[in-house]
Amino acid sequence: NRTVSILNAWKSYIENDLFKEYSYQRIAQVETVNDFLEQAQNLLNENSIHPASPTIVIGAALEEFLRTWLEEEGEDFTGKPKGINIYTNLLKSKDLIDKQDVKDLTAWAGLRNEAAHGHFDSVNDRLRIKIMLEGVNLFIRKYSKSN
Repeated sequence: NRTVSILNAWKSYIENDLFKEYSYQRIAQVETVNDFLEQAQNLLNENSIHPASPTIVIGAALEEFLRTWLEEEGEDFTGKPKGINIYTNLLKSKDLIDKQDVKDLTAWAGLRNEAAHGHFDSVNDRLRIKIMLEGVNLFIRKYSKSN
């Protein structure tokens, strides 16, 4: 029976976690962010590369994740200021993240800004940047329903 076949296929689709709350566009955006984080890991593993480089990539990936999350929530950033701290405050005001997340995001934004503005001594500790990467990965997993 065709109806039973369709219902069984739908059941399999759901059981295999293929039914996502996010749009396909959002899923693609999260996958892109994950690709950037993987690139940051590769940079971090290269001792000949200053830790500022992966710090900037991690920060950019995090900013992209936060922006696209807010866009999925209906925010329009046309002509508005952008940045990790702005996105953090918006997410907190919508009760989408908690107080500890705000502290983490603020710290990561600070490290990214230090690297981006050439304050390389502030981001010279490879272990510190590795911890940043691990934290950002955990944060994205926590708030990414597509994983």
